[in-house]
Amino acid sequence: MSTSMMKALNQSLRDALTEDEKVVLLGEDIGTLGGVFRITDGLKAEFGEHRVVDTPLAESGIVGSAIGLAYRGYRPVVEIQFDGFTYPAFDQLVSQLAKLHFRSRGRVKMPVTVRIPYGGGIGSPEHHSESPEAYFSHTAGLRVFAPSSVEDAYVMLRQAIDCDDPVIFFEPKRRYHEKAEVELRAPEKTGSPKAKVLNVGEDVTVVGYGPTVYTLKDAVLAAEDEGISLEIIDLRCLDPLDLDTVAESVKRTGKLVVVHEASRTSGIGAEICAQITETCFDYLEHAPIRVTGFDIPYPPSRLESHHLPDLDKVMHAVDTVMRRNETHTGGAK
Repeated sequence: MSTSMMKALNQSLRDALTEDEKVVLLGEDIGTLGGVFRITDGLKAEFGEHRVVDTPLAESGIVGSAIGLAYRGYRPVVEIQFDGFTYPAFDQLVSQLAKLHFRSRGRVKMPVTVRIPYGGGIGSPEHHSESPEAYFSHTAGLRVFAPSSVEDAYVMLRQAIDCDDPVIFFEPKRRYHEKAEVELRAPEKTGSPKAKVLNVGEDVTVVGYGPTVYTLKDAVLAAEDEGISLEIIDLRCLDPLDLDTVAESVKRTGKLVVVHEASRTSGIGAEICAQITETCFDYLEHAPIRVTGFDIPYPPSRLESHHLPDLDKVMHAVDTVMRRNETHTGGAK
């Protein structure tokens, strides 16, 4: 059937609520309004206000309440309205939620899913278009999921809710309305999803996740016009990283480009480039290259098209690792 990512996420939550009475949803305006992006539309009417809870506008309190519910055996799913609103809950997320399982020597499980719409490209004001994933992938005790497709949005959210570890679940909000022909099926097992090869190629390995994956798919066609074969890898999970899939590809292509919207310095791309350089140094024909956002606060909406990685920046990086350019500025810094 044809469905959007927004509806796939809604169905994933509905199915989780139906199958497990311990699943509860918490967030600002998620009940009567159905959330800012209407991801939870209709769920309060179907399951009641005791399971789809409209909370006060206090992100720290929302996450703190979810931690308390998890202590009592529930599986809370928290919605943070926008990426930039995550920071008021940062202490609860990294100081409490991430550490309670370790601190209790495994006696306390924290099956909390924190849904965060993230990334730019929708013309929003400040605090509404950020990419804070590196903060959480750096935090031991958290899993970090980042789906890019309609099917993965459904399946990976089910995996997150079923997981006994806390999961930060990043949703590429500018892809909410894009549709695909998919059959929504529950995952066969829980755990963290592995990276997925979306296009098999021979010349350059290009890695991305979330909102950038659609740009990488466009790059496949642009590269073909230039006689270049790209292998596209969707990471899907940012912690733990499935670098085995990336390394296997790089050992064949000898070249690596990593793309993400977040700032360049100390980003996910830096970690991937470092680890691939360590493990695949003898196979690399060119230093890995990152295509990222600038190291600046997210710009005003009229300038965001200059900030975000686009097809031209990705193709410039591809040309560089193919040694078609003599110099490279990273497309972002």
